[in-house]
Amino acid sequence: MKKEIEEIIKSALTNLGLSQDVVFTVEHPEDIKHGDYSSNVALIYSKEVGKNPRDLGQQIKDEIEKEKFLNIAKIEIAGAGFINFYLTKEFFTQKINQILEEGNNWGKNKILEGKKVMIEYTDPNPFKPFHIGHLMANAVGESISRIIEYSGADTIRANYQGDLGLHVAKAIYGLKEYGLPEESKSVSDKAIYIGQCYSKASNLYDDDPRVKNEIDLLNKKIYEQDKEIKDIYDWGRKITLEAFQAIYKFLDTNFDYYFFESEMVSIGTEIVKDNMEKIFEESNGAIIFDGQKYDSKLHTRVFINSQGIPTYEAKELGLTLTKFEKENLDLSIVTTAIEQAEYMKVVQKAISLIYPEIEKKMKHITHGMMKLVSGKMSSRKGNIITGEALINDSVSVVLEKIKDRDFKEDDRKDISEKVGLSALRYSILKSHLGADIIYDFDKSISFDGDSGPYLQYTAVRANSILEKSKTFDLAKRKNTRREVSFLEKTLYQFPEIVEKSYINLEPHHIVKYLTELAGSFNVFYGQTKILAEENDCMEYDLKIVKSFYQTMKNGLYLLGIKIPDKM
Repeated sequence: MKKEIEEIIKSALTNLGLSQDVVFTVEHPEDIKHGDYSSNVALIYSKEVGKNPRDLGQQIKDEIEKEKFLNIAKIEIAGAGFINFYLTKEFFTQKINQILEEGNNWGKNKILEGKKVMIEYTDPNPFKPFHIGHLMANAVGESISRIIEYSGADTIRANYQGDLGLHVAKAIYGLKEYGLPEESKSVSDKAIYIGQCYSKASNLYDDDPRVKNEIDLLNKKIYEQDKEIKDIYDWGRKITLEAFQAIYKFLDTNFDYYFFESEMVSIGTEIVKDNMEKIFEESNGAIIFDGQKYDSKLHTRVFINSQGIPTYEAKELGLTLTKFEKENLDLSIVTTAIEQAEYMKVVQKAISLIYPEIEKKMKHITHGMMKLVSGKMSSRKGNIITGEALINDSVSVVLEKIKDRDFKEDDRKDISEKVGLSALRYSILKSHLGADIIYDFDKSISFDGDSGPYLQYTAVRANSILEKSKTFDLAKRKNTRREVSFLEKTLYQFPEIVEKSYINLEPHHIVKYLTELAGSFNVFYGQTKILAEENDCMEYDLKIVKSFYQTMKNGLYLLGIKIPDKM
């Protein structure tokens, strides 16, 4: 409907002899008393034509009203010259029916139809803990993947895991120094132990020159695939990848590709060496890319170090080329922490000089850091709460909240897992990407508002009404309401929000919308005796409730959140 009104306004401007070079907006006013849509077109064009905005607004309104438009009930000029559009009651009734007809497809669009998009996210490193930054990256990447799917694309999920590098050498040094864990331990406990060995060795690396020398030597042996450390390397890699896989399963994430740094070494090295002198240059025995030659805001990065070992940067070149060779992509999106923003700018600039056509199809998204009360945490120093521990803690808090409820054990487990995960994902996704978040257990697991559990609880309440309604005879309760509810005026906006979330690649638009939608449902529920015997609008009210549940279900899906059967 927004696009339709934009076209109606443009047509009126043409008829009035006004150019269409000036950008105007059509938005939902914050107060529904000011209409369903409001445009600033008269204020924008008044400067160009030298007219009073209200007078120009009246001219545009009169021009529009020369034709009868099906869904527009009335148009008004308000304030300094805003043009407010009010939609017909029939429009909202039709939208309720559309929601019920489209079901799980409600909210989808075809913006990316026929396009192939790869999203790389999560990216934990074997031999290190799955930390809360990876949890953030997963929430952001999974949500963006689902938004892109809803926009019609063939969506491919990728996970790039660092199975080479100094962190691996540190972990192996720790395992050799402190021994392997007991075989009887679980995969998760073994992975935790490997992470502890990594942290201890990392601290020694900083403080003891002898240990630093040994770890640097180990790092070189790993790149050379030295047989002396092959067994311990293979064991540690296998254990940590198995532990990650269990976490992906809980997070309901299924990757189409698992890329590894070890696979990118030779590809990245070859790309760098093939572009020596032209793109890369030698400096103190290393091969570098001088970003400042091309942009004063960029810096210099090492692509192959003085020991002949390719760095993350070189391997990133290999990864980029591999992605486009594996799939004929229209767009490749990479999600990382904001700390890697400057690094990625330099790498992308190098790619633009080597593969300009590929670079045009690349987009980098950054997310902020998650902090707890103790502040930022480091896997290198070992003062961390792992992503797995945070998940388990969230689930435990939910279990404690529902301990006195009369649930079967299977239901209790299902509720605690879905609600615990929703608390985390909502907290991560509700802010603009790039913003740091502070995770607060009490607020995040509240059933009262501004939380994932609140949205789930409201959806469960709606579903409960639908279940209870099955005992009612609706034959004599088919009247529609005389006035359109605020809930109906909120429901139809969902496809616009999905489209906006894709255009900006920002899931927080959906979070904000669903929170407002839940609020409007609770107002509707409080003001309407839906299942009262005397309610002759019951059938239509139940359609509204069902439309709310469907919209909430689809919206929560886009955030990676499931609705429990009960709460």
